[in-house]
Order: sequence, then C-alpha cells, then structure tokens
Amino acid sequence: MIKHRVKTLSKNRVARALSLIVLLGFASPSLAAALIEDLLTQIDDAAVQIEADVIDWRRDIHQHPELSNREFRTGALVAEHLSNLGLEVTTGVAHTGVVGVLRGSLPGPVVALRADMDALPVVEQTGLPFASTVTTEYNGKEVGVMHACGHDAHTAILMGVASILSELQEQIPGTIKFIFQPAEEGPPAGEDGGAPMMIAEGALMSPEPEAIFALHVGQSMAVGEAALRAGPMMAASQSMRITIKGQQTHGASPWSGIDPIAVGAQIVSALQTIVSRNVDITELPTVVTIGTFESGTRHNIVPAEARLSGTIRTFDPEIKAQVNDRIREIATGVGAAMGAEVEVEIDAGLPVTSNDEALTEFALPVLQRVYAPHRVFESPLITGAEDFSFFQQQIPGVYYFIGARSPDVPLSDAVPNHSPFFTVDEAVLVPAVRSLASLAVEYLARDSY
Repeated sequence: MIKHRVKTLSKNRVARALSLIVLLGFASPSLAAALIEDLLTQIDDAAVQIEADVIDWRRDIHQHPELSNREFRTGALVAEHLSNLGLEVTTGVAHTGVVGVLRGSLPGPVVALRADMDALPVVEQTGLPFASTVTTEYNGKEVGVMHACGHDAHTAILMGVASILSELQEQIPGTIKFIFQPAEEGPPAGEDGGAPMMIAEGALMSPEPEAIFALHVGQSMAVGEAALRAGPMMAASQSMRITIKGQQTHGASPWSGIDPIAVGAQIVSALQTIVSRNVDITELPTVVTIGTFESGTRHNIVPAEARLSGTIRTFDPEIKAQVNDRIREIATGVGAAMGAEVEVEIDAGLPVTSNDEALTEFALPVLQRVYAPHRVFESPLITGAEDFSFFQQQIPGVYYFIGARSPDVPLSDAVPNHSPFFTVDEAVLVPAVRSLASLAVEYLARDSY
C-alpha cells in the first residue's frame, strides 16, 4: 500500500470538478487540460512517495525468481496486493497469471497495462545482497534461476502503478486492466502459456480494453532515457529444427555409410547464404542462426543421425515466407545431394512487435513529459522478440524501452539482458511507474473530458 496517501484536498477538489463536468456533459479544452495536469502531478508525487515500496517488491521478487509457468509465489504476491487495493482480481490465468480490474468512478473507455513475471534458467553472478540462490529443474536439467531480463522490475513497477491509480479511483474516467503475465520467455517444452494462452483464457475480455501499454528495462540506455518506435520495432521469431538421417558405419571406413555430420556442416554453411545472398538487408534486418549441432556418441563411429536447431528473425511477412522456403530448399537439397534424408520443422513462433502508429503518436508526448523531450529516442529495429506482440494483434498497443544503466557506467560496459551479471539501477523505477500510470490516465482522459 502507499505509505503517504495523495493529498486529500487536491483529490476531493479534482473529483468534484470532474463529476460536475460529467453531469454537464462538456468541458472547455483549457479546463480539461488543467484537470489532466493536476492528475498527472498527483501521479508524479505519489510515485516518489512509494519508491521504497516498489524497491522492496522488486528485491523480494528478484530474490525469489520463478521460471515460466511456475510463477506461483509471484502470482500470489501480486494477487494479494491487488486484492488489498480493492481491485477485482482473477488468478490462474494461463496457469499463474493475474488480471486486476480497477473501475474508475467516472465513465470512460478501458485501457490495459501489462507486466511479465517469469525468470530465466541462469545462475546469478551479480553479487547483490538480494541475489537469487534458487535452483530448480528445467527441461530435465538442474538449473539456477535468475531475473536476468528485468521482469522483477516490470512486476514491481506495475504493482506501484496499481497502488497509485487505486488511490485516484474517484478521479479516473474509465477502467484500467492490470495484466501480470507468466511465461513471456516461453513455456517449458510440451506446455502452453504466455500471452497467447492469457488471450485465449479471456485476459482481454470483460471488459475489453481499447489499447494496451507495456515497457521493458535494459542497459542499452541510461536511467532517465526511453525509446519507442511506430510500426515494427522487434522481430518476428521462429525456431527451426533440422533432422539429418544418414547411415551409421565405422569411422575408419566412412565410405561405407552416409555421414550426417558432414551433411549438417554443409547445411550450416549453406544457410548463411540466405541472408547474404537472398534477402535485401538494406530494407529490413534478417537473421538465420544455428544454435545447436548434436550428433554421435563415440569418436570412431559415423553416427546415423544429426540434429540442428536455430532461430529465424524477420520483420516482414513476405521475407519471413521467403526465408522459411529457402531453409527447407537448402537443407533438403544438400541432404539429397549427399544421399541423406533431411526433415525440417519451423514453428509459427512470435509475430513482429509492431506499435500502433496513432497510439505511438499519442504516447510520445506522455513519455517526453516524464523523461524530457531530449531523452526520448526513436528505437532502432531490434532483432529480439516479445510475445507482447500477440496482444498487439488483438488491440492497438505500444511497447517501449526504458534505460536501466547507471549514469556513471559507460555504454561500452553495459550488461545485456539474459546475462548472469544483469542488473538494473533502481532509480529506473519511479519514472517507470510515472510513465505507465500517466499513459493510462491520459489515454482514458483524452476521450472523456
């Protein structure tokens, strides 16, 4: 809960004014702007007041990380917090997800805010006093668990936003949905989860939001900086698996069999020509990467089978289809030329994270107010992927990045997400809370006053 409540006089004054506007059915542009600015000022003040709470939540979640579809403790923490704030709370969405609904006292539209909760199978090496020491089983292996991508911060930030906006409920025109999502990093093998499952289980229903916002921390920018981009911003991501079936024989007489390792090596090399020779990379980035090559059990045996796996990153549906076709043609063609049978599997993967252009135009000045105009940048195209893209396929959405690198740390020393050394400067938390809360309030208010 908020330790220092928003000033009662200011709240009551604005609430009475807003109620009068609703009754009369109109407001002058100058009056509406003044009322919105008053609300934003209250958000700014309250974000500073709850900084210690947000830090405490973030550190607690960081010290107790949970992998995808296993966010039981985190989900329970979030659900209890939202219930204590008086929100309507639904738990168990997509296994461990939580959805909270805050209905403002004034009529208006519906907007959604999303945070991801899951951690990664990484052994933490930050040396923080609240570092994770958790270990668990993942895909049959004993692994460390760490919030190496900042989802602990995302969850704590949205908890803080819920605290502030629940205090301002009498002044809010419309409804805010708080979506705490599991398994953004992808569910374990053989399981469903993440944004698609939340959508399938009704996270965007009853009530239906008109728009959705989310953020992500990273060290590519310093604290106090933000970036977003209209249209495609993060790549579509697909996984591929290539199985090569040869003929096992003695390593001393390889001519007696068909070597799947030699075939695999040729396939790996040939796949690199897709980006370098088949795609116009001056238009949009494209990536084809082989990440695993598995085969054999003994140094003097030509094995019967080899297995490759990798990732594909694209920004355009036509290029995506072209790349998929070329992977199949090259892999099966090389296999046929060398006498091996080759099977190629490419999953549907994640769609492009693409920000709605009109909503991005709306969001830009809101973020500039929080971070200052000269500290909000146009994001470059990023070949990472995000399952927030599934929400954007259903309703207009904006996804933006905020800097989490300490200002005294040079960019050359920035630690990438998913590193065992990844950290966030906790000064990122207050402006992040302000930005998400401001986006929600301004979105609701712009069509209401």
